[in-house]
This record gives sequence, structure tokens and C-alpha cells, in this order.
Amino acid sequence: MPTQEAVLDVLKHVTDPELPFLSVIDLGMIEQVEVSPEGKVHVVMLPTFAGCPALEWLKENIRSAVENLPGVSAVEVEVSLAKTWSTNRMTEAARQKLKEKGIAPPHTYTGTLDVSSLQKPIPCPYCGSENTELRSPFGPALCRAFYRCNDCGQTFERFKPV
Repeated sequence: MPTQEAVLDVLKHVTDPELPFLSVIDLGMIEQVEVSPEGKVHVVMLPTFAGCPALEWLKENIRSAVENLPGVSAVEVEVSLAKTWSTNRMTEAARQKLKEKGIAPPHTYTGTLDVSSLQKPIPCPYCGSENTELRSPFGPALCRAFYRCNDCGQTFERFKPV
């Protein structure tokens, strides 16, 4: 019979299509894993965005990864909207991986996105300078914005706290 730990371990290899260096575990998208004595696995996933066009892709990749575990007889992947996903669910490893890829990680989300906070300088993921400025509050996804570092000249994305 598969264990909950084995399921969570295999899910560390199911990546986000938009950020393929981050797994669904890194992002904190897995809310619950249940394994029955008969080998039936039920995974509850929180989408990062309710209207995410990659939900079916993610569900299928989760299902495929889990059903390859020894002893699994069936896999159900449920997308839950009962809770809202937040960047606070990201692991420290995820935040470090973002920084390594040149994306400034989000600060702690406090319940509301203060748009004026986007105007405040944030540390550049390349050089660490806080001499940065918002270039556009809209990036390639709703949860990201574009910044420029005035010291090293790099343009970079920031994951908005949501």
C-alpha cells in the first residue's frame, strides 16, 4: 500500500507549467492527501488562480505521477476552491528557487494587496540592491510585476504577495 509520504514525495516532481523549476509541493498547492487501505489515493489541490488554464494539465500530471506508485489502485485529484491559495503557502525552498531564477519572491501576504506597496523598492534578486523601481504592475501573469534595478541594470519580475 502506498503511504502519504510516498505520494507527497512523488508530487515534488510535478512542476508548475509556468514556473517549471517549482513543484506543486514547493508552491503549497497540495492541501490534502488521503490513502485508503485499498490503495485509493485522493489528492486535494488548491489552484494558484481559480481561472488557471493549466488546471486540467496539473490534475493529469498529478494523477499520472501518483498512479505509477506501487500499490495504487485509483487516483482522484480534486481541485478545491474552499480555501484561497496564497503566496504564504510557498516553501522557503520555493522562495530561494525564485530568487535563483531572477524573480523576487513575495513578502508575507497580510490579507490585502496594498497597491502602493508595489511602488516600494524591493531587493534585486541579482545583486541585492534595494535601488529598484516598479516598471509595470503587470507581468506575464496576474501574480507578477516587472521591476528594474538601478544599480546592476537588470530588469526582473517580482511575485506579488497574494
